[in-house]
Amino acid sequence: MNIHEYQAKVLLASYGAPVARGMLATTPAEAEAAAAELGVTVAVKAQIHAGGRGKGRFREPQAGSGGGVRLARSPPEAAVHARQMIGRTLVTHQTGPAGRKVGKVYVEEASAIGRELYLSLVIDRNRGRVAFVASAAGGMDIEEVARTTPERVDTIAIDPATGLMPHHGRRLARALGLSGDPARAAAALAATLLRAFTETDMSLLEINPLVVTEAGGLLCLDAKIVFDDNGLFRHPEIAALRDETEEDPREVEASRHGLAYIALEGTIGCMVNGAGLAMATMDIIKLHGAAPANFLDVGGGASREKVAAAFKVITADPQVKGILVNIFGGIMRCDIIAEGIVAAVKDAGLAVPLVVRLEGTNVELGREILARSGLAVIPANDLEDAAVKIIAAVKG
Repeated sequence: MNIHEYQAKVLLASYGAPVARGMLATTPAEAEAAAAELGVTVAVKAQIHAGGRGKGRFREPQAGSGGGVRLARSPPEAAVHARQMIGRTLVTHQTGPAGRKVGKVYVEEASAIGRELYLSLVIDRNRGRVAFVASAAGGMDIEEVARTTPERVDTIAIDPATGLMPHHGRRLARALGLSGDPARAAAALAATLLRAFTETDMSLLEINPLVVTEAGGLLCLDAKIVFDDNGLFRHPEIAALRDETEEDPREVEASRHGLAYIALEGTIGCMVNGAGLAMATMDIIKLHGAAPANFLDVGGGASREKVAAAFKVITADPQVKGILVNIFGGIMRCDIIAEGIVAAVKDAGLAVPLVVRLEGTNVELGREILARSGLAVIPANDLEDAAVKIIAAVKG
């Protein structure tokens, strides 16, 4: 689950991380009042779940020529910027051409920046550890730095048995190009961020940029946080921060039914049980010259109702030109899958070809249910046969 920058900064501040003063605004009047209360030059920052806001551009001409982060030297100017952003569509390199509609802005005290650095915490899945990623070349072009000069980016994995040690702090300071008081502040900040990361079940914490101010202090000027969805049941206060307007409506609907669903850009809708089998299904579709429209794992013990919900989520995607159901029945019985498919199709109708491959527990019963349903279901013997048939049906 992603959260907005302003939410991330509130959370980090609660752990003692240095952030600038700021206030949320949903109208130009609120932005003007916030700037007046802060009493200094402010940055007006569009709040969307995507990076590259500063270099982004609004689609509407009424939004002016600036990006999603603008300086305001007076409260009325802050109101102007807010008026040009709120309700407009911001397009960045991370949103894609569709962009994201801005519903709110964050009015933040402007900072006197001496240097821009990069610092993040990630899950290093190769090592099975939390790791810091640090670079003295922070700012908006960190992706280019990592691509062209990877030696300027250092990754520091933390052994969970020892936790953060003094040598980690020294190495982090070297990676950031810091010495003296800023180096000691960086080591202390690392401990703070690591505690916030682990205690709230984050999967990503990115500070870009982490700035050294002209006065020599450190400041988290931007913050991006992603939480592990599987840990949200332990943090209802964090789950409450979810902004569904920033998410694909199909993914929101799928999550309500406990489905693992990710929208993709292809035309073959997939319903599979098991993440590994789902990946294999998408791979074989690609191998035969088509592209999957989604990743959808209904899980190992889904009910008939859950299968029906999954089917409706797939058919709600206008890009889907055919559907492939690939089920290996273990915990999940093939007859339950078949009943769910029949119920969903009879409820929502079927306007595209449907290929079903069933194998495992109660497979014959499942096939019989589909055969007796009267639905135009194309049966498949194995995974490759299923991929070939659904692609042929879509092309035909």
